[in-house]
Amino acid sequence: MKKITYIALVAMTSSTVAAEEARQLDAHEHGVGQLDIAFDGAKIAMEFHAPGADIVGFEYAAESAEDRAKVDTAVATLARPLALFELPAAAGCSVVQASAELESEEAHEDHDEHAHDDHKEEAHGDEDHAAHEDHEHDHDEHAEHAHEASHTEFHAEYLLNCADTSAADLITFAYFDSFPNALELEVQVITEKGATAFEVTREAPTLDLRDMF
Repeated sequence: MKKITYIALVAMTSSTVAAEEARQLDAHEHGVGQLDIAFDGAKIAMEFHAPGADIVGFEYAAESAEDRAKVDTAVATLARPLALFELPAAAGCSVVQASAELESEEAHEDHDEHAHDDHKEEAHGDEDHAAHEDHEHDHDEHAEHAHEASHTEFHAEYLLNCADTSAADLITFAYFDSFPNALELEVQVITEKGATAFEVTREAPTLDLRDMF
């Protein structure tokens, strides 16, 4: 989407250390998400990332009906940015585009397939029965470990159109009310004045941007 291209471009060309620090969420720290906000004329572009544990309380692939329902509810909630990141009415903002999804990365997938292939080639005579049982136990342990090690992340992208973006100088993070496991958002804000990094927490869920305009 166009808005993400704009955020990436400004972030890459920014010389501020804060801008670089705000984009580093590689540690996938539970309780900590990331929100990039870019002001561009009458538009505000936003990109959001958060670990699955912050949003639905787990990071494995949803398999049960209950877990799938939690994911569906979370995606629907994340698709309503102005209910999560509340802007002053004076800014006159409306949602032009909004999308949210759950992304997952299964750990050790290739190793699981290799182990399964090895198992099919094993001999099943009486002499090898004990070895076969040991292999089954090891395979089950590995599958369980891979399940626990898998990571899911919620990703959302928004584009807002505002009557007066300079009036969007105070953001209230109702996000923390919607997701009890979320503790902090690392926020990068980009305006014509440059890029600045902030930390917004559950204990202090407002962001004052008056110095950014």
